[in-house]
Amino acid sequence: MPYASNDGVELRYETAGPDDAPAVAFVEGLGYGTWMWRRQRPAVAESYRTVIWDNRGTGESDEPEGPYTTEGMAGDLAAVLDDAGIDRVHLVGASLGGMIALQYALDYDGAASLSLLCTSPGGEEAPPMPEETRARVFDVPDDLDRAAAIRYRMRPAFTEDFWEEHPDVIDRIVDWRLETDPSDRAYEWQAAAATGFDATDRLGEVDVPELVLHGTDDRVVPVENGRLLAEGLPDVRLETVAGGSHLFFIERDELVNERLLSFLDDV
Repeated sequence: MPYASNDGVELRYETAGPDDAPAVAFVEGLGYGTWMWRRQRPAVAESYRTVIWDNRGTGESDEPEGPYTTEGMAGDLAAVLDDAGIDRVHLVGASLGGMIALQYALDYDGAASLSLLCTSPGGEEAPPMPEETRARVFDVPDDLDRAAAIRYRMRPAFTEDFWEEHPDVIDRIVDWRLETDPSDRAYEWQAAAATGFDATDRLGEVDVPELVLHGTDDRVVPVENGRLLAEGLPDVRLETVAGGSHLFFIERDELVNERLLSFLDDV
């Protein structure tokens, strides 16, 4: 796999799809590896050149000293695209990945469109992570082994029905996360990028078409955050998924792929 470098930080990435097709870059969320796009990337790569990479601190990318910022992580994205020879890209980001994608669209000239899934604009008006969820994500019991800690931290990101009905999917995701998750300190450094993000006053500067997709039952980034994004972005398509969780693009992948491809094909 190729590596890009951003000010000495080595970033592993990979591409798939037709080399001469328009490019789509997927940006993963807090602590997650590229596995999170396994249900979107194959569908998109049939018609687009796709790019995924390990965020700093995750997978095979370097873990530089933190805390991290969305500006620095958007710089990582710019370095990956430059190394891949891509100067125009459709961006698809989820949660922290959506913040990074939005930061890139504000700070660089290469964005062709923005698809923001389960994302927040940040700032004082944005509803925070509910306290019950925050306790599970950041206060993991000390007596849990690594796999059990991943399960404990991840459960609020799914609906209870999906968690109970698809243990095979959950087991597979835990295995992937055991391979790629950041260290505890890198997780905290990525979290600092999310909590320090505030694009509220700059949303009107985005000059590309935008899609905001959000599950109505998101227990990590409440759906009101998606509605705030839609209120501030100038050329936006807001679509909610009834009953959708934070990881609704895994639970409801066929629906999400249909809406994402419809948007990408239109722009």
